[in-house]
Amino acid sequence: MIATMVLVLIVLIILGTLFDGYFIVRTREAAILERLGKFQKVAHAGLHFKLPWVDRVRDKISLQVRQLDVMVETKTKDNVFVQIPVAVQYEVVEGREREAYYMLSNHEQQIVAYVQDNVRSSVANMDLDDSFSSKDTIARNVAASLRDNMAEYGWNFVNTLVTDIRPDSRVRESMNSINAAQREREAAVAQAEAEKIRVVKEAEGAAEAKKLQGRGVADQRKEIVEGIAQQYEMLRDAGVEESPEALMLVSQYLDAMVDVSHNGQASVLYMPSNPQGMGDLFGGMRDVLMANRALDSAEGSSQRRRPQPKKPSRAEEIEREATATSQRAEQQRSEQSKQPQQGPDSSAQPQAAREYFQQLRDQLKSED
Repeated sequence: MIATMVLVLIVLIILGTLFDGYFIVRTREAAILERLGKFQKVAHAGLHFKLPWVDRVRDKISLQVRQLDVMVETKTKDNVFVQIPVAVQYEVVEGREREAYYMLSNHEQQIVAYVQDNVRSSVANMDLDDSFSSKDTIARNVAASLRDNMAEYGWNFVNTLVTDIRPDSRVRESMNSINAAQREREAAVAQAEAEKIRVVKEAEGAAEAKKLQGRGVADQRKEIVEGIAQQYEMLRDAGVEESPEALMLVSQYLDAMVDVSHNGQASVLYMPSNPQGMGDLFGGMRDVLMANRALDSAEGSSQRRRPQPKKPSRAEEIEREATATSQRAEQQRSEQSKQPQQGPDSSAQPQAAREYFQQLRDQLKSED
């Protein structure tokens, strides 16, 4: 019985020794091996053997890049309290696992202390607006501080990120109000400029339209005048010698009535319904035309009667010729009165001269 118990104990010791004589380290890990409480070595990935019951694996350290999130609350230069989240990415330097494990009792706590100290010293010299635009500067200062102070402990800092700057909620609302007011002002200025451009362009377009409209009206009137002249010549060529303008005016009057009936605002037009009324209407048109022609003739004759110093008119020549003839006839008559009478034919010549002068005066009056 005792022998059996001893045998079982020996078997257990052998099995324990076998299982305690090796250990396995995973990839991107490092095992701290101690012998009787003293640091022995650092074992990396793979299968390793150790002395049973003497050596032991104290701990395993991860060699992967880790991230530590730190929230720092501080005050800016313009006395605004802000919260700044900082993300620190770090790893153990391969080959310096002993320093990283034994020299720092709590490496995360010490990293947080360095981050808070550096962030507070950097932000204290900045205004709130400057802190928003200087996040990269803050991150570089924190990373430099950590590398300088933690490098001797076997830690490597891959990257340091300042992910946000969070002021108080009331401060955020005030900043949003300021930004909203500035953007509304810029929008109002832009809208006013757009309205100004629109008004100017509309005015330029209206001016150009009026210019083109005036040019069109002028061209239209020119074409109308040329058309009337062509119609007048056509009527002349067709043998309408007596007042062709009256016929043109009547046709234009009828065309105007048709156009008014189609395009006018009134729905009823009052026109003469009997031939006498139409005759009076056309007679009035003819009278107006004849009066215009008489006025034009009178103006033309008055212009023709104006004295011209270089070339006398035909009436003046006839008048001067009649006066000279009358003087000669008077002179002859006086001479004949002094001489003795010679017979019945002596008075025939003065009588013929008077008739001639009378005909000349009648001709002058008829020409006037």
